[in-house]
Amino acid sequence: MIAIATPAEMFALGAKLGAQLKAGDLILLNGPLGAGKTLFTQGIGSALGITGITSPTFVISRVHLGLLPLIHVDAYRLLIDGQANLYLDDLDLDSAVSDSVTVVEWGGEEAARLSDERLEINIDRSEEVRQVSASGIGARWAGFLL
Repeated sequence: MIAIATPAEMFALGAKLGAQLKAGDLILLNGPLGAGKTLFTQGIGSALGITGITSPTFVISRVHLGLLPLIHVDAYRLLIDGQANLYLDDLDLDSAVSDSVTVVEWGGEEAARLSDERLEINIDRSEEVRQVSASGIGARWAGFLL
């Protein structure tokens, strides 16, 4: 667990991860509304030379070009509808995942099927200081520490 007390620390943690990412990486971000998922993604983007990242809640998905393309998905509205599997298929993410870094906010089991190798990050904001944990799935993330 990593304790995050400020927005700047959340951004920096995202940037630290972003510096280690490569094409094909899938990051699933989970946490309640306001936990810092988009801020974390902005940090990832900064490490990839990308600015101007905003939450894609209403457009579902945005592609940002940088050192590596960043596909930023917000599955919140898809989960509310209860048909996230169908909508994720409609986004055609499988075709771009191998060439990009993909970050899925609200990336539950529906998004996990996009790759057998992924990093699942959970942000707990039940206390004033957020707690961030990461679980690596697959050989790519074996032994990975955030």
